[in-house]
This record gives sequence, C-alpha cells and structure tokens, in this order.
Amino acid sequence: MLDKNDHYAEHNRVLFQHLLVLNILSSPGAGKTTLIQRVLHDCDLIAGADPLYRPQKTVRPGVIVGDLATDRDAERLRQTEQPVIQINTGNLCHLEAESVGKAAQQLDLDHLNLLIIENVGNLICPAVYDLGEDLRIVLMSVTEGEDKPLKYPTMFKSAHVVVITKTDIADVVGFNREEAVSYLRLIAPQAIIFELSATTGEGLTSFYAYLNQALSQHVAKVLV
Repeated sequence: MLDKNDHYAEHNRVLFQHLLVLNILSSPGAGKTTLIQRVLHDCDLIAGADPLYRPQKTVRPGVIVGDLATDRDAERLRQTEQPVIQINTGNLCHLEAESVGKAAQQLDLDHLNLLIIENVGNLICPAVYDLGEDLRIVLMSVTEGEDKPLKYPTMFKSAHVVVITKTDIADVVGFNREEAVSYLRLIAPQAIIFELSATTGEGLTSFYAYLNQALSQHVAKVLV
C-alpha cells in the first residue's frame, strides 16, 4: 500500500512542480484550521514579510482539507474567499497521495503558487504517507502537554517544521516551554520550531517570513 502511495506522491510532485506544497498535520484541536485561516487572510503580509521575496509579488494559495466527515473546516476556510477543496476520508485516518492529486486537479493550479493541505487530525497514520509535499509542518498545542514528541516520535521525526500553537494561553494551562522545546530537540533536531498564537497574532511575523523565504527559494529552484 505504501509503495502505491509513494508512486502517486511522485506523480503529485510533477503536478505540483511550480507550487510550494505544505502538508499541515496535528492531533484534533491543535489549531490547524485556525492557523490556515489566518494564513489565507494574511497573504499580502506574507508576500511582504521578507525583502528577499522577489520572484513573485503575491501569494496565491489553494487549500485541500481532509476530514473523516463533514465539511465544517472547509467552510470556515472558504470564508476567506480562497479556493478550497474538501476530501472526506470516511474510515481512513489519513490522506493519501492519490486522492490529494485528484482533488488538486479541481483547483486552478496554474494560477496558484502555494498549496496548503490540511491533513486529517491524527499523529499516527499520516506520518508515513507522503503526499508529494515540499514541507511537512506539524502542530502541537500548549494544551496537549510538553511530551507530545515523545509519544509520537515518528510524526515529529518526519517534520520539517514544528509549530507550537495557542501560546496566548500557555500560562493558563501551565505549559513548560523549555521542557517542550527540549523534547522537540531530542526527537526532531532537524525541525525548525515556531511558537505562535493564530488568535492574537503573536509569533506570526517570523512564521510568515519563513513561508516567504520558502516560496522564494521554491520559485528560484523552478526557474533554474
């Protein structure tokens, strides 16, 4: 099954070659939809977040949302007036590359330069399914405890980026930042760590600058 998925993932990479593709993963309730919603609202800020971002003046996103059932998250994201496609996985606890590729073809890919995939809320199954993404971004909320990386090492080891979310309530829930970061460094030393609140905007500036640079570098690679 994984061999078949990997085949479709490589097909997706060809399909997505001019796009920066983000695979956003977390457990349920960690803030995937809220962060994506904020990113979609703030495309102009992302485009101007770093002076190195020259090849394209705008961020033109599309979104694929994976959920077991309902389209509630997709409807939230459609309120931003950005293109959103829903995949309902039914009994599957993860997205697969084949369904992502089919969903992506419902978007005007030639118009986009950023594709955001919101994976099913789960830190186990999606860890081993390549969707053809460029960057795997794993979220962990301050409400989930500091030891999330220890409990789900496969997922965190696969991450290019880890985002600690809901930092505005960290003190309320007694979140120990130093302990959490130390576990992340132990399990996922390769990952870039951001700490932010999509609700208040705290920490978004550095995250947006990172997205800006990632877009710039991807465009430069495509143009070579």
